[in-house]
Amino acid sequence: MLDLKHKIETNPLFKQAFTLSHGGHRADYERLEFLGDRVLGLCIAEMLYRRFPQEQEGALAHRFTDLVREETLAIVARQLDISRFLITKENSLRHNDSILADVCEALIGAVFLNDGFEAARTLITQNWQSIMLSYRQAPKDPKSALQEWTQKHFGQLPVYKLIGRSGPDHAPVFHVEVRAKGHCRVGQGSSKKTAEQAAAKLLWEEFTA
Repeated sequence: MLDLKHKIETNPLFKQAFTLSHGGHRADYERLEFLGDRVLGLCIAEMLYRRFPQEQEGALAHRFTDLVREETLAIVARQLDISRFLITKENSLRHNDSILADVCEALIGAVFLNDGFEAARTLITQNWQSIMLSYRQAPKDPKSALQEWTQKHFGQLPVYKLIGRSGPDHAPVFHVEVRAKGHCRVGQGSSKKTAEQAAAKLLWEEFTA
C-alpha cells in the first residue's frame, strides 16, 4: 500500500502529482496526468484481454470505457483517500470528481516514472480488479444504452445540446439536454461528456421504468 503522505513529502514527482492550480496557472499535475492516462489504458486493456478470453472486441471496449471513465477514476481516488493529500487552498476542489480523477491518473504517472511499470501495474490491478469483476456482462454506458433503446423503439437517435455552463474556470459545471421523441431530461457534470452521460442515464431510466 502506498504511503502517500511520505511520498508527497519526500518526492518531488508525487508532490507535483497532487498540486492543483492557483490563480489561473496550469496545474502541476497535468503532464503526469497525460502520462498516467496512457499507462492506465494499457494496463486495463491487458487485464481485460487476459480475464475475458472469450469476449469479442466490442464487449471488451464497453468494459474498457467503463473502467477508465471519470466516475470510475473518482471511485478509485476515494479508495486511495487522494482528496486528503491534495495540495490546494480551495477545499471545495477536494470533492470535485473531475479533479480527483485527474490526480488519480497523475499518481499513476508518478508511480510509473519513479518506480517503474510493474509498480504502476500493481497499483492499477489492486484498485481496479474488483470493479472489473463486478460486471458479469460487459456494461454499456448510458449514452450507448439510450441510443440502442431509442433506435429500437422510436427509430431515431437522441439529440444532445449544451444548454449552459456554471462554476469557476478551474471547476466548471456543464448542463446538457437530451431529447428523444418529445421527451427531455437535463444532466450536469464536470465535463460536457459526463453531463451527456448523466442526461442519458436520466432519460433511459425514464423510458425503462
